Amino acid sequence: MIVHQIEALKSAGVTEVVLAINYRPEVMMGFIAEWEPKLGVKIVCSQEKEPMGTAGPLALARELLDYGSGQPFFVLNSDVACQYPLKEMLEFHRARGAEATILVTKVDDPSKYGVVIINEYGQVQQFVEKPKEFVGDKINAGIYCCSPKILDRIELRPTSIEKEVFPHVAADGQLFAFTLGGYWMDVGQPKDYLKGLTLHLDSLNIHNPSALYNTPGVTGNVLVAPSAKIGTGCKIGPDVSIGEGCVIGDGVRLSNCVVMRGCSIGNHSKVDKCIIGWDSKVGSWCRLENHCVLGEDVQVKSELYMNGAVVLPHKEIKESVLQPNIIL
Repeated sequence: MIVHQIEALKSAGVTEVVLAINYRPEVMMGFIAEWEPKLGVKIVCSQEKEPMGTAGPLALARELLDYGSGQPFFVLNSDVACQYPLKEMLEFHRARGAEATILVTKVDDPSKYGVVIINEYGQVQQFVEKPKEFVGDKINAGIYCCSPKILDRIELRPTSIEKEVFPHVAADGQLFAFTLGGYWMDVGQPKDYLKGLTLHLDSLNIHNPSALYNTPGVTGNVLVAPSAKIGTGCKIGPDVSIGEGCVIGDGVRLSNCVVMRGCSIGNHSKVDKCIIGWDSKVGSWCRLENHCVLGEDVQVKSELYMNGAVVLPHKEIKESVLQPNIIL
């Protein structure tokens, strides 16, 4: 997810990215060491000693965001997947002299969300939380373009930019909304992550079909890392992503799933609607379905059935899981 976002930022002209982190900073340091040279973007960390909300991290990283140039900066929630129209959003922001611009997306049922009311010029007039009557169909998509002066509104404490900052910017007539075209998904939950994968692969099929894996045995949209190895007689797809260094055995069936970096799937196993975490191993003749989620380095012995199991990292599974359950 973060790699896709950084690639989109680079395409919009961004040369430096600040990662606001709180949990397991050592993982992100390893990410930076690996991906900074690959992406050609400077990546730095701003570490929170306590969760700082969605605005507090901006105050914490103020010296990195406001270095005297007056140039706008982007703020992205890492669990948002879309086509990232950041270049167009930046042009829109500058053209209006905005203090902040939020990306909004249309939804079929706005009653489940906070709705953003905007006028014909894109100026934000009001926020309405989960309206019972129809007032609009655009919601906050979790991506912002901000001018450095917004930092003067943010205190160094846990703060919500959506609830404590944006309403004041809107009241001053300085908050605008840029409407997203194309797909959008909050992928913070496993089912939504898989739905986001489907939308992303659909988008790739339209805009960059050569990036998809196309070989006998593949159905629909499939993304396979160059270093992954796939055995003979496999049936893969639709909507599958296979990460770097994965080994897929012979006769494997994969559908609607993510197999992350360094995983192996044994011969003749079937995985459907599941997320297989980094460096995990699924034995031969296994069947995983119904939104199983395996954490990092999970070992599933051969000939097991797993139904909706959520398994924490570094676990060894020796027995079938017949009903959805969390394995601590």
